[in-house]
Amino acid sequence: MYHLAPIDIFSDDEEFRHQEIDDELTVTIPQEDLLASNHLNSEQKHAYELILETLLLNKPAAFFIDGPAGTGKTFLYKTLLAEVRSKHMIALVTASSGVAASILPGGRTAHSRFKIPLNLEKNSTCNVSKQGNLAKLLRLAKLIIWDEAPMCGKYSIEAVDKMLQDINDTNLPFDGKVIVFGGDFRQVLPVIQKSTKEQQIDASLARSHLWSSLTKIKLIENMRSRLDPDFCRYLIEVGNGNEPITVKDMIKIPTEMLIQYNNDAESLNCLLEAIFEDISNYSNNLIEMTNRAILTPKNHSVDEINAIIIEKFPGDMVRYYSFDETIDTSEQGVIEDFLNTLTPSGLSPHELLLKKNCPIMLLRNINLSEGLCNGTQLICCNFNRNIIDAKISVGHHKGKRVFIPRIPFLPDINENNGFPFKRTQFPIKLSFAMTINKSQGQTLNSVGIYLPEPVFSHGQLYVALSRAKTVNSVKILIKPTTIDNYEKNCTKNIVYKDFLKIKNSL
Repeated sequence: MYHLAPIDIFSDDEEFRHQEIDDELTVTIPQEDLLASNHLNSEQKHAYELILETLLLNKPAAFFIDGPAGTGKTFLYKTLLAEVRSKHMIALVTASSGVAASILPGGRTAHSRFKIPLNLEKNSTCNVSKQGNLAKLLRLAKLIIWDEAPMCGKYSIEAVDKMLQDINDTNLPFDGKVIVFGGDFRQVLPVIQKSTKEQQIDASLARSHLWSSLTKIKLIENMRSRLDPDFCRYLIEVGNGNEPITVKDMIKIPTEMLIQYNNDAESLNCLLEAIFEDISNYSNNLIEMTNRAILTPKNHSVDEINAIIIEKFPGDMVRYYSFDETIDTSEQGVIEDFLNTLTPSGLSPHELLLKKNCPIMLLRNINLSEGLCNGTQLICCNFNRNIIDAKISVGHHKGKRVFIPRIPFLPDINENNGFPFKRTQFPIKLSFAMTINKSQGQTLNSVGIYLPEPVFSHGQLYVALSRAKTVNSVKILIKPTTIDNYEKNCTKNIVYKDFLKIKNSL
């Protein structure tokens, strides 16, 4: 094992002390993470020692931890973070999704940490001032971890590479820092609106000029296999696209996972009861409730399920209505009612229905050092007119009481029929259900998969199934489609098998 000697990075530069640096230096290190190095398997131990040796010798290096769900990537990250931070060094941890970031101590999304532009192009750069406090923090960082990196895409990672070189006036990849990327290319690739398969593949990290410079470390041993080895093997077959195909990329789902389809309402209710059982009891066991979720491909199905469950959930309903206003105030009276009907991607609805103890998810970054970032999961505690009192339910800040204010949203003009408008609402939505893509990075005790229509992109079915630990903890409802030669209990599994082969050869 390699253990780092403590150093004092502020002995001569007290002016570098500012809030963001202090926040990183005071991240709580869980005791179990400090002891975790004694429980690494041989693959994890090899990665841990190689990365720490590189850091200790002050060598430039970038790694990619490649492993399917259940191989302990998160466990490895936490162990590395604890060791480096225990020596008073700065270790930054990010993830491509808010849910994945919220699980890691001190985690935040890569976009917020590195100021990555939302609309990326080949030559995009991060909005980091060379003289600013964030640049100072990045210069001081000894280790950077980026989880779920394949989900983000090559232009994001290339923009960070250029930014790190720029703020340090070097031409070394990532300024020569020790940076650890991780993920699983069987999972979803970068989301590009109206893109082709070729465009999605070309946008991936594996197609970046940086890919060849990363040291690849594979994790194969599945830590969950002790619970259900057959299910773990099945997941890999689904992820690799090797499960027997019936017709038109359809695979047959094992009977023990299925909820029988009779009609829309009855069958969906059976799925909800299978996952949430007696929902009236969850007010007394909130932690168990947050370990259960319905996953589905599209947002409109998420909204449908959340609306059904909140009606069944015990307690008095609280309604919050947004204030929607046009940017051109002369049109306000004409289209305000129309704006109320819109719920563009990433926005809270006009009518927000909540009850005490219901689970919610944050949709915007509010206070990153307090754990309030996009994707944070919480439980509602109390309601006031302009503040919601809530408790963080998952991750490093679990149990912390926080206050959520109303904030203004400015949705993408392309998503609301061309009307630029502002919505002021609490930046949350119910999280009994979430999209498959949003769930990436989580592990749940009970998973329901609702497929009113088939998955539509590479890796989605694999992501949904691999949120579960065993075959008995996942249930799937498939609505019959009109596909020719449709075979009962089958659904589409989209896997870019040629891409997975190419990625391994690059």
